[in-house]
Amino acid sequence: MKRYINMLSIRSILLSALAISFVQIFLSSCQKYLDAKPDKSLVTPQTIQDLQGLLDYFPFINNQCSDMCGVAADNYFLTDAVFQSFPDNMKAAYLWQDGMFNNTPDWQNEYTVVYNANVVLDNLKNIPRIITNATAWDNCKGSALVFRAKSFWEIAQIWAKAYDSTTDNQDLGIPLRLTSDFNVKSVRSTMKETYDQIINDLMEAIPLLPDLPVTPFRPSKCAAYGLLARTYLTMRHYTEAGLYADSCLQVNSNLLDYNSLDSTSTNPFPSISLGNAEDIFHTTTQWFRYNLYPAYTNMDTTLLSLYAPNDLRKALFFNKNAPGSYGFKGSYDGTIANYNGIATDEMYLIRAECYAREGKVSLAMNDLNTLLIKRWKISTFIPYTASNAEDALKLILTERRKELVCRMLRFTDIKRLNKEGADITLKRIINGQEYTLPPNDPRYALPIPENVIQLTGMQQN
Repeated sequence: MKRYINMLSIRSILLSALAISFVQIFLSSCQKYLDAKPDKSLVTPQTIQDLQGLLDYFPFINNQCSDMCGVAADNYFLTDAVFQSFPDNMKAAYLWQDGMFNNTPDWQNEYTVVYNANVVLDNLKNIPRIITNATAWDNCKGSALVFRAKSFWEIAQIWAKAYDSTTDNQDLGIPLRLTSDFNVKSVRSTMKETYDQIINDLMEAIPLLPDLPVTPFRPSKCAAYGLLARTYLTMRHYTEAGLYADSCLQVNSNLLDYNSLDSTSTNPFPSISLGNAEDIFHTTTQWFRYNLYPAYTNMDTTLLSLYAPNDLRKALFFNKNAPGSYGFKGSYDGTIANYNGIATDEMYLIRAECYAREGKVSLAMNDLNTLLIKRWKISTFIPYTASNAEDALKLILTERRKELVCRMLRFTDIKRLNKEGADITLKRIINGQEYTLPPNDPRYALPIPENVIQLTGMQQN
């Protein structure tokens, strides 16, 4: 952490704070967010160092990820009392209901990152790229593209339906803000346009970035490869997903040995200052992290039942509360903040899944076993085998469910797997009433905040 802080000049930090504070105030009102112009009296970035400082201000860049996908997924359940303590927008997301989404900070937070990335990209056009600044210029542009792409992907998981290549030219995507100019109207793109933009941003970023960053808070080639793998997996383009997961693992294939961790610790995983060998690109979510703290939620009993006795993940991921009740403690942030960045374990699982779907059973099981031997007690793991691709895929998807808990990926997985006939129905019970979300239901695209709809006139989900 000290190394990271020392990288930033005081000027950059102050500029970043001013810029972000302005954006936060600016975005707190949707009217201002969409219609007003920035105050020209405010300091604007003038140098590459200024722009990099804006991207390095991690509390408002890396820590602005939405947790709506975590709220809406099936990793946990709430008691009636805890449910009543939730804000209205979180209640609505938990029960997949309309009518209570207004001024939700999740929309504002994600588009704050997009705005900051656009500020960097717009201002870089005014700074000539020359021999003496080429590396810094490239890193700044590549980083902005990655941050924008990641936010676009996250926004699409919440406020758009599951990707379908047969209807992507008609299905509604998200507003693609590609400029910091607030005079440009926000309109919804198609799903094809949405995913094309995400992919194009990441592809453009790759040649501009170093293989690995000086800190996981910054993007890198490895991070861009990982985000491409995640994006193509979401699209069910499995050949491409596997190729980019492989590209990511060619740069960093490290895995933590869970035998080296203390399962009795409140936060058993190393913090960013200590370093996590699997952490490629470090981002966390905003609000829901506090309510995944053990005192607030109960982890899904079906999920808990999947862990074998010698599987270390149950003790490292979950904290026992009342008898039969567990809360989550296994964030790769090393705190109660929910990690949703790019890590090598996810890449092994993506590559394994894609191998299985291509019928490469031996390669698929090798990737899965490489991961799992680091997750079981020493000398207890017997490598998994599969007689065919279908059996391999079932094993891999089960392990994906067990490994990537509370990383804001489960809701997306349910959406994509239901497009393939997985028939997963989500259920809640609150105050004795059952709520369900059937496969491929339109409510898998959560309602856009009503104040945004009223102001822009864009079509609601």
